[in-house]
Amino acid sequence: MIPKYRKQFNQEFSDEKYTQLKEILKQKGGVEPGFRISESPIFLTKEFEGKLLDASESIINQIKALPAETLQKAIPDNCRVPNDTDQPHFFTIDFGVCKNDNGEIEPQLIELQAFPSLYAFQKTYEETFCEVYPFLSDIQNTMPHEDFKQYLKDLIVGDENPENVILLEIFPEKQKTAIDFALTEQLLGIKTVCLTKVKKEGKKLYYENNGKLIEINRIYNRVIFDELDRIPDLKTEFDFREEVDVKWITHPNWFFKISKFLLPLLKHQFVPKSYFLHEFPENENLESFVLKPLFSFAGSGVNLNPTKEITDAIEDKENYILQRKVTYEPLFEDINGEFSKAEIRLLYIWRENDEHPILLENLGRMTKVAMVNVDFNKKDAIWIGSSNAFFGEG
Repeated sequence: MIPKYRKQFNQEFSDEKYTQLKEILKQKGGVEPGFRISESPIFLTKEFEGKLLDASESIINQIKALPAETLQKAIPDNCRVPNDTDQPHFFTIDFGVCKNDNGEIEPQLIELQAFPSLYAFQKTYEETFCEVYPFLSDIQNTMPHEDFKQYLKDLIVGDENPENVILLEIFPEKQKTAIDFALTEQLLGIKTVCLTKVKKEGKKLYYENNGKLIEINRIYNRVIFDELDRIPDLKTEFDFREEVDVKWITHPNWFFKISKFLLPLLKHQFVPKSYFLHEFPENENLESFVLKPLFSFAGSGVNLNPTKEITDAIEDKENYILQRKVTYEPLFEDINGEFSKAEIRLLYIWRENDEHPILLENLGRMTKVAMVNVDFNKKDAIWIGSSNAFFGEG
């Protein structure tokens, strides 16, 4: 997409530098990433970045205009958590890098979430790319590291002592994203705590540190609430649905409210038409759509080629959407002359007193197969996996 940077990167690339990139990330996080790191960043033009931001602004404004009761409908009754907030603390939007019918490269919305992504990791990843390939500093994110840190600290820690703030996950050491937890701990001075280790007395929550019980006042929540039911014999003292004296960052209800549930309600040239399965019109061609469950993570349950037999067999049709297929364009040339496709996730934060979210960083994903997800890649391919996008003049 930006020929001069792509050419320079491919000329400078070596297996040794790729190993160096991964080794620096491991040193900084104290643990290896549990997902594949792409050899290459994604280079995109400032013009494309403008299209991303235009679409995002429109989507954010449309969501802000929705009645609160519309969003409340998205929350399954068995997953409703008390003390909801007026807006989420995090907002992420995924766009595919696609080609339209006129041959123009444009973003197309894939999904959106009010759930934290790899904020600390992606900032570190971008900085590490620039360490290994210094010429990338010319087009790196203009937000200084200290500003990024302060934004996240204001949001997650707030006025609390970091000791009373935790990053909450279920079996965090087993998660592929453990490196992000470690980097977040370093950045903010907070502890990562497993849900099974949280202790409850009345409405107060505690965790143990060096044999001492520490009160929890704020929770940076990384638990996908509806996935807890799938863990056999899970024993916890604390249930999300209980009323407790904590501040959620972000409140678990927003995982459902800002989700695929909203896709049929949004309109923009970069938003593919979507329908709830039970409202799919007879005059539409099923072959032109992708079937997605409303509440799933990391691409699970997605069917790229749904048939009428498959959709007819689904009983809870209101919990699925059909989204018009988009064509990811293979644009990102590797050192062998082969091309990868990509998806960009914009990582916003939304502070409580702000009218609008603030864009902090981006997350890229590269692939050579149909599903743009780091788990669905060919194992021997290159230019695939987790990446970071750099924007410059074309």
